[in-house]
Amino acid sequence: MRIRLDGTRTEIADALFRLRQTFTVSGVSRAYLDRTRPHHWRVFVTTTPRERR
Repeated sequence: MRIRLDGTRTEIADALFRLRQTFTVSGVSRAYLDRTRPHHWRVFVTTTPRERR
């Protein structure tokens, strides 16, 4: 699954931390500046569900 995260660098870091608790993160793109909102960025995260034990 590919997930797009938008927000400040702090919000994106927090979202990545939370996603890693539920999903296996296999890739994170570089941060792209959001031209319409200053100090906001977007990244794309590639994930897969974690196997339940």
